[in-house]
Amino acid sequence: MADSAASLQTTPLHAVHEQLGARMMAFGGFEMPVQYSGIIEEHMAVRTAAGLFDVSHMGEVRIRGDQAFDFVQHLITNDASTLYDGRALYTVMCTADGGIIDDGIVYRRGEDEYLMVLNAANIERDLAWMHDHNPMGATLQDISNETALLALQGPEAFTIAQPFLDTDLHELSFYHFWERSDGAFLGCEDAIISHTGYTGEPGLELYVPAPQAEHVWNTLLEAGADHGLQPAGLGARDTLRLEAGLCLHGNDITEDTNPYEAGLGWLVKLDAGDFVGRTALQEIQAQGPKRSLVGFVATERGIPRHDNVIQSPDGDAIGVVTSGTQSPILEAGIGLGYVPNDPQYTGTGRPLRVASTRRTFPVEVTDPPFHEQD
Repeated sequence: MADSAASLQTTPLHAVHEQLGARMMAFGGFEMPVQYSGIIEEHMAVRTAAGLFDVSHMGEVRIRGDQAFDFVQHLITNDASTLYDGRALYTVMCTADGGIIDDGIVYRRGEDEYLMVLNAANIERDLAWMHDHNPMGATLQDISNETALLALQGPEAFTIAQPFLDTDLHELSFYHFWERSDGAFLGCEDAIISHTGYTGEPGLELYVPAPQAEHVWNTLLEAGADHGLQPAGLGARDTLRLEAGLCLHGNDITEDTNPYEAGLGWLVKLDAGDFVGRTALQEIQAQGPKRSLVGFVATERGIPRHDNVIQSPDGDAIGVVTSGTQSPILEAGIGLGYVPNDPQYTGTGRPLRVASTRRTFPVEVTDPPFHEQD
């Protein structure tokens, strides 16, 4: 059942989006901006200049205490021992059967303190899962409602943000972050400035106190006006991440998919010690996944959509599209989907077909990212 307007949560920037004339939609239990000037225009702004996204619907959980590291290491498939203060890592949490509960980013803020960022639609379930798998007794605090998250993305992002920071942004390495307090970043009491990204372009994630979100948003938009900065909605965020070949939980990865078939086996560190799902993932690695997530580009007119059927060249149903769109960069349909783990279906350049509700059109297996990167 769809969320009713009355039941939807809003972010601290909701009033700003309405003032900007954003088209709003329900997403992950929140009323969020899907577009302002238009998805394609916002998409191209991020590829060529910069876009500013409100992603405050994401969840943030503070993990503290003497057992914080042991808890994180037990919960995720990646190796938290590689973290140090100021470093982040991308990871997944899995069920005992190896299915993906959620993907997210873990930040190490100190020896006994970590921050885990979760997908909006999964916050409540993830928190319950974390509490149920915390035998060591780490302290968990949901700080989602008090935290606003802005994503400044695009080749001009660092230039726009630099005047508001006291350190050269070129020193902020990929998957690292800085912390600023006492107003050092745009007057915020506390702020985290990270460099991870979900668009395939350089960019920053800005975690700020919810009451100061409007000030940060408006200041950045004004500062970026001469650099082509535009507010961007979830529509462009989805087309950007898909061009970059990045997975979306709920579409490309779910509890019914495991990291190896999703092409995320690099996130599984079996030698890092025990964690939830390790035994099942060992078996999957040893046997090999039965299917694989592949990228593909339409070679004729056609736009793949979620749940469209993927066919062999002979027309046999072999899989399903998990994400699909029209690529603004390629001006062609692109998508991700699962097919049998067989070179005749997974090899780069292999021909397949997608059956939409209206027609069937040919596609070619392509390794993401779909857009060119510098």
